[in-house]
Amino acid sequence: GMLSEASASLAAKRWLPLESNPDVVNKYIQGMGASPEWEFHDVFGTDPELLGMVPQPVLAVVLLFPITAVSKAMTDSLIKKIEEEGQVISPQLFFCKQTIGNACGTIGILHALANTPALLASDGWIKSFLEKSASLNPDERAELLNRDDELDKCHEAAANEGQTAAPALDEKINLHFVCFVCKDGCMYELDGRKPCPLNLGPSSPDTLLQDACSNIKARYIDADPDQVNFNIMALGPKLQ
Repeated sequence: GMLSEASASLAAKRWLPLESNPDVVNKYIQGMGASPEWEFHDVFGTDPELLGMVPQPVLAVVLLFPITAVSKAMTDSLIKKIEEEGQVISPQLFFCKQTIGNACGTIGILHALANTPALLASDGWIKSFLEKSASLNPDERAELLNRDDELDKCHEAAANEGQTAAPALDEKINLHFVCFVCKDGCMYELDGRKPCPLNLGPSSPDTLLQDACSNIKARYIDADPDQVNFNIMALGPKLQ
């Protein structure tokens, strides 16, 4: 009947992976309703002098990394520890599950923007999505996102802007985006494929970039030295 057809077409919906190219991502967030004063910048490495080049304040950090047995094992053990010991989650934190195959770029960016309401323009897609999803749990938010056609259009326009030839929609993408934000004195890693946000300990808006990058270095880059596909972007003020 109608319902099974609708869910079959949802299951088939594959979003193009957003590349971690700030030009493309910045077009995309403008389309979503971010204020033009803020944009994503490349972070060229985790050394202090490279971090010093990134425009401050940094509101969120997004990492694109290859999914490997090593990165999965690191995260699984962290989740197991959290499940055993519990963790504090700020009630101000926005978290959404990812149920669409390739939507991780979108979800990573949604996590960055939704947790920094200061940079949202007065109206736009993201503002209305946050209002509609305020009382929903992370799974219900994913459902709402999956049914959203407006965001699809945004995504297609930005993905077609990209430098990488847009891949066939069913191409197996083994890169994944996660987002780091600071809320109420703690840094969180937000990844829609994980059961919950991960509280990574104390942080502050002033040290978010350093804290996120030292975490990324320890848990992702150094843990998996054979991999080269790491890209880091920081959300900060637009360079005039």
